[in-house]
Amino acid sequence: MADVIDSYVNVDIPGASPDVPAFFLFHGTGGDEHQFTDLAAELKPGARRIGVRGDVSEGGALRYFKRLAEGRYDMADLERATRKLAGFVGATKGASNEVLGLGYSNGANILASVLFEAPEQFDAAVIMHPLIPFTPKPQPGLKGKRAIITAGRRDPIAPASSAEALAAYFKAQGAETTLFWHEGGHEIRREELLAIRDFLAR
Repeated sequence: MADVIDSYVNVDIPGASPDVPAFFLFHGTGGDEHQFTDLAAELKPGARRIGVRGDVSEGGALRYFKRLAEGRYDMADLERATRKLAGFVGATKGASNEVLGLGYSNGANILASVLFEAPEQFDAAVIMHPLIPFTPKPQPGLKGKRAIITAGRRDPIAPASSAEALAAYFKAQGAETTLFWHEGGHEIRREELLAIRDFLAR
């Protein structure tokens, strides 16, 4: 168990009490385990916050899995990373009454991939600016899960069609799904964060 917990460099900030939600945070390419810890305190006050550092370096920029080019993923490494991260979450979440995930860009993609394969690890997910360039297989374990997908209508990295397809997939699996748009690109905007905060407060 200790080996699994230590498999990622991470920061684990205790919550207000032992039974508060565990909030796992997954950075974008070039970020690290600290990227969203302060933001998460605003989005879900009192939650335990676990920031996870990606274990792949792309020209010095940290990621969770390898890619062959922009939008072309190394599917074997994605499978490896998905299994590893699902195991880490399962071993780390402890006795929390709710398990939340938030990922941005590459972090959103690995969070979505874990939900495709091991939906039991999360109760709700915040998937920000995802790009899933493949069709996931059906996953009945997503029924009853909650997800918000956020995206920019003019995002040059993660096109609007990708967010729409992912939202349609989650809805088809029976997940309670919200799709939130802002009018910009790949950046995170204030109105997006307010929508996420409201989602997490429900």
